[in-house]
Amino acid sequence: MELSALAGNERLKEQLSRQERGRGLSHAYIISGPAGSGKHTMALLLAAAMLCTGRGERPCGTCGPCLKVLRGIHPDVSAISGPETGKPIAVDQVRALRADAYIRPNEGERKIYILKEADRMNPSAQNAMLKLLEEGPPYAVFLLIAGNAGGLLQTVRSRCEELALSPPPELVSGETDRERLALVKKLAVALEGAEELELLETAMSVLDVKRSREELTALLDLLEEELGTRVVKSVGRRRLLRAAELVKRLRGAAGLNVNGGQLSGWLCAEMFDAL
Repeated sequence: MELSALAGNERLKEQLSRQERGRGLSHAYIISGPAGSGKHTMALLLAAAMLCTGRGERPCGTCGPCLKVLRGIHPDVSAISGPETGKPIAVDQVRALRADAYIRPNEGERKIYILKEADRMNPSAQNAMLKLLEEGPPYAVFLLIAGNAGGLLQTVRSRCEELALSPPPELVSGETDRERLALVKKLAVALEGAEELELLETAMSVLDVKRSREELTALLDLLEEELGTRVVKSVGRRRLLRAAELVKRLRGAAGLNVNGGQLSGWLCAEMFDAL
């Protein structure tokens, strides 16, 4: 498999590559790890690999299905989060997902559901997932993203394969976790209230053109989590929600070798076009 967009985790990437070449990828994974470990990147790469129509290693990153997945517009990939920012996925959402899962895919051979913060679902919501995990249609795939896999019921965990990610020890020479988080917070503040020129300058300093694809995707993972935390407390909720949606799309673009300068310009242009 082509998983170079995910930083580090070489053993896990090799494990998935062997699995894909052998019996094939599973219908259910729990993707866990700390902030910045690349959980969302891994989910997108798995979804793209399952729908990829290119030749050679999957995901190829260039075929139509891959591009749609990485841009967040593939009709057979659904990302599910709580009904409101800061709230976990509710049991009613799981029931709706269950009904939708029995509708066949629109374009691809698989229908993929990415459940965000799955470990925060209450027992009722998790139990509602069990029947799908056990007896769902053969084309349905469930990717449960969790900060802590231990927050999921053992009955759920036993029906999924677990992918425990570790953050890369150092993304930029000499840059510590604290410094990296400070950069992410700086950009989040700019997204919340800065004028266009200030936002562009801040984005370009944080998403430096010298950063690798792995560094950019890890930073964007951290940025999405930081924006989610800020939305709950901010008076500029609409603007932050818009920013969080854009960051999801940028993360997919970063996996396609778009550099930091291009990402910065895209982020700034779309933020202000929409306001």
